[in-house]
Amino acid sequence: QVDLVESGGGLVESGGSLRLSCRASGPIFTISTMGWYRLNSENERELVANIRSDGATDYADSVKGRFTISREKGENTIYLRMDNLRPDDTGVYFCRLEMGSTYWGLGTQVTVSS
Repeated sequence: QVDLVESGGGLVESGGSLRLSCRASGPIFTISTMGWYRLNSENERELVANIRSDGATDYADSVKGRFTISREKGENTIYLRMDNLRPDDTGVYFCRLEMGSTYWGLGTQVTVSS
């Protein structure tokens, strides 16, 4: 069983920073993509950032220049450095792993106060 464990969420003031971590464990083989998603106003998970096996990254337009995704490949761990946080970044952030099948973490809450 593949497990994704997220950490690093919390409460921060507008303009502050947080770093999220996601560690994958279990029968991990060739990871295609790992990334972070968050729930939107329609309660759907939308992409925040992902990183592919070749190191290429994608970001939602709303976070470009403020968030940075990185990985610790040998540890099957990814990070999301979030700077200059805004109240509209508030939400539950989910880690996602794609490896043939798709796996999700349980989510970590990020709250940005104005």
